[in-house]
Amino acid sequence: MESLIAEVKSCGDTIGGTVTCVIKNCPIGIGEPEFDKLNAMLGYAMLGINAVKGIEFGSGFEGVTHRGSEMNDIFYPEDEKIKTRSNNSGGIQGGISNGNDIFFRVAFKPAATLLQKQETIDKDGNPTTFKASGRHDACVLPRAVPIVESMAAMVILDQFLYNKTTKL
Repeated sequence: MESLIAEVKSCGDTIGGTVTCVIKNCPIGIGEPEFDKLNAMLGYAMLGINAVKGIEFGSGFEGVTHRGSEMNDIFYPEDEKIKTRSNNSGGIQGGISNGNDIFFRVAFKPAATLLQKQETIDKDGNPTTFKASGRHDACVLPRAVPIVESMAAMVILDQFLYNKTTKL
């Protein structure tokens, strides 16, 4: 990764990529089945990070190429606990944590500020070129990892506290 970023930077270009986040030991049952789904809250938080263009949980887009019979996370009892044979849902089913690791990937676009000439227009709409200068990251991923972790932690804590305060 470091050598690829260095190569891209030497050309004055930028590159994007994905950050994988795994939340371990999340309490079972946090989230809501409708408006405040755990995956929706995590998605909302991740999409609020600069340069994020997408998020996928569990098998994500790969799952669309399979049948439901292949993708369902089958429940079974083991050691007085309920487990699943797979984690295609990424630890969230119906908007609620199921006890598995919560697994998602966040896609970051390449930074728009390039250190090479780019075509643009001036304030009057006339074609011109522009070349940025100064210090700019060729890839935001190294800086993004702790941001993704922090945003995920805040969402889990918020949903945990919300779950503790809403009892029928």
